[in-house]
Amino acid sequence: MSSLKRICILALFLMVSVWSYADKIKVACIGNSVTYGYLLPEREINAYPSQLQKMLGDEYEVGNFGKSGATLLNKGHRPYMQQQEYKDAIAFGGDIAIIHLGLNDTDPRNWPNYSEDFEKDYYALIDSIKEANPKCKVWICRMSPITDKHWRFKSGTRDWYRQIQTHIEDIAKIKGVGLIDLQAPLYDLPNLLPDALHPDTTGAKIIAETVYSAITGNYGGLKMSPVYSDNMVLQHNIPLEIKGIANIGDEVTVKIAGEKYQTKCGENGKWCVTIKPLKAGTGYTLSVSTKDKSLTYANVAAGEVWLCSGQSNMAFMIWEGATAKEDVENATNSNIRLFNMKPAHETNDVEWDVTFLDSLNRMDYYKPTEWQICNKETVNSFSAIAYHFGRVLADSLDIPVGLICNAIGGSAAESWISREIIEEKIPDILKDWTKNDMVQDWVRGRAERNCNKSSVAGQRHPYEPTYLYAVNQPIIGGFTVKGIIWYQGESNAHNIELHEQLFPMVIESWRKQQNNPDMPFYFVQLSSINRPSWCNFRNSQRIMSETLHNVGMAVSSDKGDVTNVHPIHKKEIGERLARVALNKSYGMNDIIPSGPMFKCVTFGNGAAFPSFEYGKGLHAADGGEIIGFEIAGEDKIFYPAKAEVKKDKLKVWSKEVKEPQYIRYGWQPYTEANLVNKEGLPASTFKN
Repeated sequence: MSSLKRICILALFLMVSVWSYADKIKVACIGNSVTYGYLLPEREINAYPSQLQKMLGDEYEVGNFGKSGATLLNKGHRPYMQQQEYKDAIAFGGDIAIIHLGLNDTDPRNWPNYSEDFEKDYYALIDSIKEANPKCKVWICRMSPITDKHWRFKSGTRDWYRQIQTHIEDIAKIKGVGLIDLQAPLYDLPNLLPDALHPDTTGAKIIAETVYSAITGNYGGLKMSPVYSDNMVLQHNIPLEIKGIANIGDEVTVKIAGEKYQTKCGENGKWCVTIKPLKAGTGYTLSVSTKDKSLTYANVAAGEVWLCSGQSNMAFMIWEGATAKEDVENATNSNIRLFNMKPAHETNDVEWDVTFLDSLNRMDYYKPTEWQICNKETVNSFSAIAYHFGRVLADSLDIPVGLICNAIGGSAAESWISREIIEEKIPDILKDWTKNDMVQDWVRGRAERNCNKSSVAGQRHPYEPTYLYAVNQPIIGGFTVKGIIWYQGESNAHNIELHEQLFPMVIESWRKQQNNPDMPFYFVQLSSINRPSWCNFRNSQRIMSETLHNVGMAVSSDKGDVTNVHPIHKKEIGERLARVALNKSYGMNDIIPSGPMFKCVTFGNGAAFPSFEYGKGLHAADGGEIIGFEIAGEDKIFYPAKAEVKKDKLKVWSKEVKEPQYIRYGWQPYTEANLVNKEGLPASTFKN
């Protein structure tokens, strides 16, 4: 081959290479140490821009212009716009720019002093990128999380971080640039942020996937939550949001009840339509479609949907109960639909295998399930309390009832609270939780036993604070329910004062998730068992039932067991919860919702005279002598007392106490107290 020919071939090769290089879409990843890949092994391979490059392929060229410690603020301790990485990014002239800055601005050297410059400095950065390439499409990012383990979390970082996120959202709107949320996909995965700030390789991959979807518009096509299936029940009689995922810009069509609704999928891959209120009934078909995919759900019902949650006494199944044979025999009812969420492994006293432990770290805990018609086969393993609650509602309302059960044995209240609320109100409970006295010792011990084979730092467990709330969100998070019934507290009974903080936070979490501050929340008061703290705990629950908004309580102490934390009489408890709901949520005022509830007490003539709400027809459950009362004088030493009803008024006295000042009832961990009203409903434990 002649020299001239070789030169021509080489020149052609170089020209093709240059053309190929020039045709690539340039992506400039601008940011701080998270973008740089600080602490990652083989940073050049594992940093999120490198992983993004692999996802985007050869048509793109991704540049990593991250600078550890960089601030967005130009008066901050390390302004990004004064770094070499900024100059390199400008010279790169990206067609796309992804900006992830703000984490270091939470430093006390920065935000308290210069926060008012944040918008101005961010505008300047965006403008300079646009000046370098006027066609550049810019996305700015809601920051990836800073977790409670950060040493400055409570001293300012938590609050300044939230303020900066709000500023970033406003800047995106004002400047008309894209907004990528890097907080949401990592927020409930603190195990992927080992130093409370920098993601590990898996966390960096999640960031890369999030950025990839924003750039390409590809969110995997049309997807619905697993709670959408054949036989489901949709909440009737209210405008209802139907939500899902699709690719950016996809036209989504929803059809139901002869109506057609359309919307375009937004920039975050999410879509939502609000459908007209459905009439209660069965035989609906719901279809959801895009140009590429169609999903159809048959035999859909519209009615009342209730979430049934808590720990093992809510999970307690029909077949285990005292009335199991009768319940199963009479269970077939097409108006009752069951969505039975079962964990892949129960939290029994065993060591879990490494494969399952890994799935917990990936927030994969519940078995796949779908809505089922209630019959002999499907009801057998369903919650006994939830079933009997739903049975009474279906009979009384004569409409379909949908029951979602997600209860987990042994779980503590803190596991069912959102991370946002925990971080705001009681972040100390997150600290090294398996060694933390704020978590009941039994709960910690069982978690350590289950996770004994794990060698992973930050191993997740269902009992971990916030875990169960978070793992439920992808399944039922966007599904509208009427209300919640709840049976839990056994795993918090050691610390009544702490539970009095946690329980309202459980309610607040689910009401925020439902965007319904008035959502009914009805719970079961702990039963009777020989555990010393339980009478005090029951009284605390009684007080909360009276002081918290739209909350109701069913008493269960008369159906307890002296040694068994799982009493088998569940039918009555489900029916009592249904009474509360029918009265408070469905306006059936003729239905008495509760047994006698203590209001006040007067003293005189050597006796106590307690007054009760729902106190008509007071008598002993067995028709004999009323037992369970104690009274005390100024010294607060209590003595067993006699009680009798005269003209519907209760008198309580003891020959040991001449001038009583205090009264209590059912004040034994396992109590045989027997006061009921005319409906035969039991009185709650109380003291004045």
